[in-house]
Amino acid sequence: MRLLIAEGFLAVLGCLAQVPGVSGVPAITIPVGTKVELALTNPLWAKSVQLGDSVYSKTSFPVAVGDRIAIPPNTYVKGQIDIMTLPTSRSGHAEFRMHFTDIVFANGYTVNLPGDADADDAIATVNVEVSSRSDVVLDNGTQIEMVLERPLQLDADKVAAAVRQTKPLDLTQWKSATRCRPVPATEGTPDTVIPGTSGTPGTPSTVIPGGPGMPDTVIPGTSGTPGTPPTVIPGSPGTPGIACPGPPAVVYQPAEHKESFALREAVLVGGRQLPAGAYQAVWEGLGPATQVRIERKDKVAATVQARVVALGKKAPTTASVPHTNSDGSVSLESLQFAGQTFELRFGQ
Repeated sequence: MRLLIAEGFLAVLGCLAQVPGVSGVPAITIPVGTKVELALTNPLWAKSVQLGDSVYSKTSFPVAVGDRIAIPPNTYVKGQIDIMTLPTSRSGHAEFRMHFTDIVFANGYTVNLPGDADADDAIATVNVEVSSRSDVVLDNGTQIEMVLERPLQLDADKVAAAVRQTKPLDLTQWKSATRCRPVPATEGTPDTVIPGTSGTPGTPSTVIPGGPGMPDTVIPGTSGTPGTPPTVIPGSPGTPGIACPGPPAVVYQPAEHKESFALREAVLVGGRQLPAGAYQAVWEGLGPATQVRIERKDKVAATVQARVVALGKKAPTTASVPHTNSDGSVSLESLQFAGQTFELRFGQ
């Protein structure tokens, strides 16, 4: 089935590469919001992955604009990890947000995608179900989705040349990178029993009757000897088998986040005045844009739009940052949470 799909892609590419007028179009513009399907070509290892690490992938499906291929399959895409949460014994999932920096076509045509913590051209957010015992958190061939946050303009002539040189993506080339091998169970050894010895019976006394007026003569018998009990040498217990954890699986639904924080003073949030006190922020996914519910005592106190902004490191403490507006009012500018690699930023 995969080979048929790959052959179909190649046929489509061949036809589209010959569409009249492709070389005469100066540029191809891929609109904002376009989704680009990617497959990782290198795994992310659980024990060594770090913020800022590079992510390497290939497009697994062509991107078309109108009747033209804008990005053919098997095109290299390089990215970088901006936000990362790894699984723990209490949480069986990992999360990543990546921004992508380079697209390299088959003919060497390279497009740089500028971006920073606040604004990136292309982003992928990935929610993964994975065991804390797994040695990889994103495996070879993992399918992820890159979303264009800005229009992307490409040189139409160079893209057309790349389409002619593109080979179909072999979807069977990836094998799991995990080094885990299941450990089979072992059988124990039984106890070793050395039989004991039987005891010996004693002999009764011998009585020789005496003559008239004479006492009997008694010859004492001999006592028996006790036997010895069996000797038991314990066997060894068996060992249970150790199975490998299941492979990481991308969940195509953003994870829900709940973080507690405190306001030290009254602030405006989403147009509502919130008094000082303890609150909880609830939202889904890693953005870049999201809607946050501010809750107090299990009731919604405010709802506000926010951006999830990468910090480049773990926040040392939980903090709410106020902002004084030009009219003297105070609004909530951002929230950071201890141990998290991002902040929620409100307002402009």
